Order: sequence, then structure tokens, then C-alpha cells
Amino acid sequence: MAIDKITSAGLTTSTNQPNFRNIIINGDMSIAQRSTSVSSITTSGYNTVDRFRTFITTLGTWTESQSTDVPTGQGFAKSLKIDCTTADASPAAGDRILIQQRIEGQNLQYLKKGTSSAESTTVSFWVKSAKTGTYIVELYDNDNSRQISNSYTISSANTWEKKTITYAGDTTGAFDNNSSTSLILQFWLASGTDYTSGTLSTSWSSVTNANRAVGQVNLGDSTSNEWYITGVQLEAGTSASDFEFLPVDVNLQRCQRYYLSYGGDNSYETYGFGMAYSGSEALVNIPFPVPMRSSPTVSTENLSSFYTRGGATAGGAPTGLVNDFSSTKVGNIALSGLSSMTDKSALRLYTNNSTATRLEFSAEL
Repeated sequence: MAIDKITSAGLTTSTNQPNFRNIIINGDMSIAQRSTSVSSITTSGYNTVDRFRTFITTLGTWTESQSTDVPTGQGFAKSLKIDCTTADASPAAGDRILIQQRIEGQNLQYLKKGTSSAESTTVSFWVKSAKTGTYIVELYDNDNSRQISNSYTISSANTWEKKTITYAGDTTGAFDNNSSTSLILQFWLASGTDYTSGTLSTSWSSVTNANRAVGQVNLGDSTSNEWYITGVQLEAGTSASDFEFLPVDVNLQRCQRYYLSYGGDNSYETYGFGMAYSGSEALVNIPFPVPMRSSPTVSTENLSSFYTRGGATAGGAPTGLVNDFSSTKVGNIALSGLSSMTDKSALRLYTNNSTATRLEFSAEL
């Protein structure tokens, strides 16, 4: 029988929750465009699993990876793992390490923060570590310098455990309605006394650093320590619903709004086409699969691997590469340092060796 009308129930999940209820992107850790493993981490940045950033201030050395160690029977295939490789048993007062996701304000307006109708939020996740004890999860309001923290306990070493934490709504300080960072979900892993010497701030308040991570264990005190997480979900309400699994193509496109890895799968790849505008300079257009959050910066693993050719003329490897003009929908790649190009000739940009090389576009928060 034909369906002549789609009801509102048809647009919700089996748990009667709206689709895209999870504020977190890539919470199942399934997308890792940059790498599946990065070692010798001592500074902040995005390393492996998309949308999850390591924030670190002089506290040990770490290896981060996308792991296949996951809780049994929960539907997850990947987790984020961070492993201590150089210990710091006595962090300085201002030292810390966190795993965080930064969230655009325009994705948070329905939480009604800063009004009398502010929504509570609930974060749920699966976690595993060799280091038992108390850990802190923080919501940090970047627009208004406010925060709230809560603790969870890893009770059994090397055992997957599900955690659920609810935070009251905040009636003070609305999130900006824009594409900049408004809210940061932060998983503390270790901290110096600057962040642990007060009383844990379990109610929304102006930021007092001493109250943010009180009770947090030091995951960095031994090279035997590692920490895994998957199934991260942040949603409106006072209870956790089942994790919202998205199709891989949808999940990838949501990640590509912030970071796009272009090419790098095969040798001798063609990246785009364009035109020379002098004997040594050219512009190449590379359309993005989805609009990015902002006009991105462009980088590459190995600029000397790239080559240009216009007709029968080889332009050699560029010595400079920037994203020219402001666009969220297409990369306008300006190349410099070419040789023997014919002005106004069409050309293509490709790799001229057997090593796969990526172009990377970043519009990360």
C-alpha cells in the first residue's frame, strides 16, 4: 500500500527522539581523516579522530590513535585511545591535558541558554582505562567565560564502563548565534594544582580555574596508563538516550565541514585544474564536497611532490601554495615558484612521484 502522508513519527528514531539530537560530531570515533595514529604529542592540536582535539600544556608525552578496542555488543567499531609514553608524576601548577570538542554557537540555540527556559543537557559515553579513580567532564561556555564540571569514576581497570552525567541549564549568558566556538565539551585527564585546589564547580558559574578539575586523577603519572573513549553523546534533557548512529557518509560530511583531506590515496593523482597567470604562477580550483565552516587554510604533507602541466609544458613543482580568495565552497589554490608556464594556459595540478600526498583544508574551531 502506498504511503500518501509522512507523519512526524516517521522523522524520529525508534526511541522517539529527534534525529541529530547528538550535539557531538563523530562521537563514535569512526572518522579519522588525518591519521589513525600519532606519536610524540606534547602540544595541543587535532591529531587523529575528527572533531576531537587534544589540549595539552607541558604534561607528559602521548600517543593518540583510533583504536578498534570497543565495548562488546554496543555497535561501536572504533574508539579514541590516548597512551602516556613519557610520564609526568608531578605536574607543574598550570599543566593539564584534556580531550575536547568545540561546538559552534549556531548549533546550540535550541538549548535556550541565558534565558529562564534554559535546557538541561546530558552527556553519555563509554570509557576504559588502566588508571582507576575520579575524572572530570566540563562544559565550558567560551562566549561568556562560564563553566560547570562534574565527575565520574572509573571503577575497574581495563574494563569498558558507561557513564552518564546531567548538567543543569544555565539561565545566564546566551550563546552567540554564529559559526565560532561557543561551547567546549572537555574530558580532563590530568592537571596541576591551578585547576584542582578549590571546590568542584558543579553549578554554572563564572570561570574560577581552581574549581574546574578538583579530584582529577593524573593519567600522566605512568607510562602504563592509557584512556579509551567512544559513544560520546551530548543532548538536551535530563536523561541519556541510546547512542545516535549516523550513516558513514553523513558522519564524514559533517566532519568535512571542519577538515578535508583531499587525495593521498594513490600516486600520480590529479587534484584540480586551473590556469597559469604568468610563467611562474597559477591558480587551481578544487571544489569542496560540502561547504566548510569558514574559508579554510590549505597545507600539504610534501609540497615538492606536486607538479603542474599545461598542455605539453611541464611547470615543475611549486615552491609556494596558499588558499587565495575567501570561499567556503571551493579552494582557490594559488601556486608560485613554477617554471616555464605559458601565461593564460590551462593546467592541472597532480603528484609527480609514486608517493601519495594529501592536500589538507582546515576550518577547525
